[in-house]
Amino acid sequence: MMTSDTYLTIAAPSEGIYTEKRSKFIAMALPVHTVDEVKALLDTCQKKYYDARHVCYAYMLGPERKDFRSNDNGEPSGTAGKPILGQINSHNLTDILIIVVRYFGGIKLGTSGLITAYRAAAAQAIAAATVVEKTVDEEVTFFFEYPMMNDVMRIVKEEGPSIVSQGYDTDCSMTLRIRRSLMPRLLQHLEKVETLRISD
Repeated sequence: MMTSDTYLTIAAPSEGIYTEKRSKFIAMALPVHTVDEVKALLDTCQKKYYDARHVCYAYMLGPERKDFRSNDNGEPSGTAGKPILGQINSHNLTDILIIVVRYFGGIKLGTSGLITAYRAAAAQAIAAATVVEKTVDEEVTFFFEYPMMNDVMRIVKEEGPSIVSQGYDTDCSMTLRIRRSLMPRLLQHLEKVETLRISD
């Protein structure tokens, strides 16, 4: 069951190969987090497969799955990028880039043949990947006086957030990270600690 603060992505790069009428489709599924990473990986891939006829791709970014794009790279419109993106969507994945490199085998596949081939190549790359569920985490930073340290640490122990950083100046400061759905409860407990101020 997918909740609002979890999402599915792949743990590591994976590959799939699909052949149709001597055309070879090499699909790579890669974990990514930013558009810059996407661009860098595409650049590397285009250099590596410089002799390929087409380097098509699709990506999906962010837990909300709102940042996505597909590219046919010279194939007939909608025959490459869309079916690749379709596979990302049907597996509910995000933070993923799938690149499919095509080496033309001399026989035209036609529109439906291309759609099938790109879809199958992308599906193979996903099938070879390890899909993992990750949580959408949020951070909170707060300040408190040293005598309250035990109270704060008790809350940390009970609620189980991870400690991102802590500092001891005149005031103590701490940054905690916890999954989104558990944050309201954590804040509720922290707000009960005397002298504790939550940073904006």
